[in-house]
Amino acid sequence: ERINGKQTNLSSIESVSRSPYLNKGTATPCSTRNSLHLTGILPPAVETLEQQKKRALIQLRAKSSSLEKYMFLAWLRNTNVRLFYRIIIDELEELAPIIYTPTVGTACLEYSHIYPFLAPPGVPDGLYLSIDDLPNLTQIIKNYRPYPFSDSLTPQIAVITDGSRILGLGDLGVNGMGIPIGKLQLYVAGAGIDPRRTLPITIDLGTNNEKNLNDEFYLGIRKNRVSDDEAFDLLTKYRDNLFCFNDDIQGTGAVILSGFINAVRLVEKDVHPTQHRILFFGAGSAGVGVAKQLLEFFKIEHGMSEEDAKKLVWLVDTKGLVTCDRGDKLAKHKVYFARKDNEGHQFKTLMDVIEYVKPTALIGLSSTGGVFDENILKRMAELNKNPIIFPLSNPMVNAECTFEDAMRNTGNRVIFASGTGFPPYIEPDTGKIRPGLGLGAILARPDRITDRQIYASASALAESLTPEEVDQNFLYPAVQQIRRVSAQVAAAVIVTSVDEGLA
Repeated sequence: ERINGKQTNLSSIESVSRSPYLNKGTATPCSTRNSLHLTGILPPAVETLEQQKKRALIQLRAKSSSLEKYMFLAWLRNTNVRLFYRIIIDELEELAPIIYTPTVGTACLEYSHIYPFLAPPGVPDGLYLSIDDLPNLTQIIKNYRPYPFSDSLTPQIAVITDGSRILGLGDLGVNGMGIPIGKLQLYVAGAGIDPRRTLPITIDLGTNNEKNLNDEFYLGIRKNRVSDDEAFDLLTKYRDNLFCFNDDIQGTGAVILSGFINAVRLVEKDVHPTQHRILFFGAGSAGVGVAKQLLEFFKIEHGMSEEDAKKLVWLVDTKGLVTCDRGDKLAKHKVYFARKDNEGHQFKTLMDVIEYVKPTALIGLSSTGGVFDENILKRMAELNKNPIIFPLSNPMVNAECTFEDAMRNTGNRVIFASGTGFPPYIEPDTGKIRPGLGLGAILARPDRITDRQIYASASALAESLTPEEVDQNFLYPAVQQIRRVSAQVAAAVIVTSVDEGLA
């Protein structure tokens, strides 16, 4: 017997039978069972993939909570990769909220408690690196072999987290592993990337989360987090030297930019694109990153200078409107958008800022659930025929408002997009950029990921709506179209890479 060109022995046969990628479970043909000495170890019936899928979906849908469904799917992913992705690809609209937002937030919070039940012993869920591992880093990375006989398949894409600043959840320490795992599942399902060539990594630098430090089951380093740079500094440091991009800053920004492009088009009869007033509630690194991403639209599509485009953006943090003369020391990432035209006036509450700015668009990245209350929403509707309201914090409990609240309190006139999925009120919709951006980058192999490539991915997503979706005023294409959309996004990234001479 030879597998992937290698001579096998009893040890390697056992490895094949236990490989989550090569093992097909009850779908293993009789001939393969005989050659791998599996006869008698599996029940006699030889099933089709469709039969396996049908059984799995019955079990999955019988689970009473989203977290139980997450755990069921995680075990399936780590025991039968082909069946897992067949189900995810076919049922993506139903299962994307389980394998990623919003359920992944709950899974991360519970990660140390559920970890032993996500995969069989010896099957790694991802690569864990800690600050204590630095002397042996090379050998530890070589230890990561989740798929036997895949030594020649080097990773094409890795998602790395240090467990900090995870939107809506904060400092999770090693529990943040659910984020890179979830994102890479979307890359595979959405863009067809080989799951054996994906690499989720968590770097454990400690945690300042007292709940974690006091949890008897916490699986990370039990010491306070080492001091680290701001996310923007890391991106600035590496983006021109390494083939990388910051998903929470650039990736999130590109997804939001795509929806914003279509929102601007929907209200163009009433508000000229260059006359928008965009108010961000939440001035953390993610909020500022998204705001900077939106500037690209005004610069590229409408020829505005960076300074003029920047004047369309106002930031609000916990102390009120971010201004240069507020009297406190601003974090470095806030300085860029700090207003100088407030003539000494300071505004402390969100409503005060709304009355001052009279925004056409209100974007939430505050992780403060329900802060866009009835009064805020109704005032936005009074100021605008079609207010643009994007409550982007997740998980769902941290969303600044719900879809239903936004519709009811604006007379169903809101242009809405959220960071999590809400139950339908009139017509729900979702959209994703990351799989196509990742696929385009893998295929083009540019020296680096540039702002132009990020913008191209957002623009391609915005242009990917079908005529029917345009007629229904959707901001994003339906999730069932994700493979087609990912191909369009990837193509746009490739073309831009070629145009820039970086492919």
